[in-house]
Amino acid sequence: MASHTLDRIDGRILNQLQKNNQISNIKLAEQVGLSPPACLRRVKRLRDEKVITDDVSLVDPQISGHKINIIVEVEMERDHLELAAQFRKAIVASPEVTQCYAVTGEVDFILVVSVPDMQTYDAFTHKVLYTQTNLRKFRSLISLERVKFETAVKL
Repeated sequence: MASHTLDRIDGRILNQLQKNNQISNIKLAEQVGLSPPACLRRVKRLRDEKVITDDVSLVDPQISGHKINIIVEVEMERDHLELAAQFRKAIVASPEVTQCYAVTGEVDFILVVSVPDMQTYDAFTHKVLYTQTNLRKFRSLISLERVKFETAVKL
């Protein structure tokens, strides 16, 4: 985010856009208590300042065929910048990985892997994880049920 501080109205705009980014400007303005031109200016500023970074459509994983979500805990052998950069590059290039977090604690990375079946996950582990020379070990946690999934951050 740029140097802009979000005020209450910015927060209301962002909350509404996170629920539905295809809402009309007139409807958005009505919901946040602004005139349409003022609302449009604020949304433009939020986009220009990269407060709003992307507009996306969420696809149902059951329909897209990516029915299995696997949380993978990754522990690296040692702290080595070049090897960590190599691992990060491989993860970014892997379409199976939908999220990757560098974390503190007992493991170094948490991956969220979305695949259609276990054969695809097995192929991913052989193609990506087992080829990493600095990877000490990884643990796979297979999701049985999605209890909560949200992309919105309440402001």
